[in-house]
Amino acid sequence: MSLLTPDLIQRIRSARNILFLTGAGISSESGIPTFRGEGGYWKKFKAEELATPEAFANHPEVVWEWYDYRRKICSEAKPNDGHLTIANWQSFSKTVNLITQNVDGLHPRAGSKNLLEIHGNIFRARCTVCKEKYTLDEDGINQSGLKFCPACESLLRPDIVWFGEGYDNRLLTKAWEQSKEAHIVFAVGTSANVSVPANLALTAIRNGALGIEINPETTSLTPSVQLHFGGKSGEILPEIFKEVFGDMVLK
Repeated sequence: MSLLTPDLIQRIRSARNILFLTGAGISSESGIPTFRGEGGYWKKFKAEELATPEAFANHPEVVWEWYDYRRKICSEAKPNDGHLTIANWQSFSKTVNLITQNVDGLHPRAGSKNLLEIHGNIFRARCTVCKEKYTLDEDGINQSGLKFCPACESLLRPDIVWFGEGYDNRLLTKAWEQSKEAHIVFAVGTSANVSVPANLALTAIRNGALGIEINPETTSLTPSVQLHFGGKSGEILPEIFKEVFGDMVLK
């Protein structure tokens, strides 16, 4: 049984701009926990108690220990068929953009381009003084514990948007532009509880985009989309891709 009607297949196939918005749900299918919500404790802390500027100012060693632990989990995880399908889609369509809330690096590892990581990346750090950014593995500063800037020797922090912090205005401006230009918007594995990603999807829909949500549960975004698929992105996205592009296979 097809997921899409012939009219929808043609609409997606001919769309000049497609936007994917992804959240924690797509990464949970690769075994990465959300670190939030019920049971989301690390030692005696909840994420909301560690991912803040205040926590880092008071206990930087504890915050770095938590991020070292999380980074190990992310490095051992593998992109699933949801990640791979989006990357493959980008190689078959003219303009396919990707905006993710996730910091785990699975999208770039899957091969995605045109990617905006609006919440940062757990494999990067930035200096608290000179603001220089580093890739922990590539720049050889991936040791456990506190990390210091090779340029000015000041303390490094994870290159993550923490609770109480604002987004990178440059990235956010580009994200709004992409949402306004989208003809199709896929909201994949996002709870829609974070206001900016949800509003990006709503902006696309209000500007005429076809809204497609893939999530095992309904969300606050569900009433605004034209299609909701209740299931795993790693199962549904490959099926949609096959219906749109025929017998192309995942890379």
